[in-house]
Amino acid sequence: MALSKQHDLHKRRFSRNLGLGLVLAAFVALVFGLTVAKVSTDDFTMPMNEAAD
Repeated sequence: MALSKQHDLHKRRFSRNLGLGLVLAAFVALVFGLTVAKVSTDDFTMPMNEAAD
């Protein structure tokens, strides 16, 4: 049991922070998924000017 009752402001701030954290995690997962999909394509070839180096 807590020594003092949690203020309503803290509850709203926690909800907002949790929502923002979930949105950020979803964005990171989306960028990671797109990166994996782009790198793992079978037809990936280096451009001719970079392949010569």
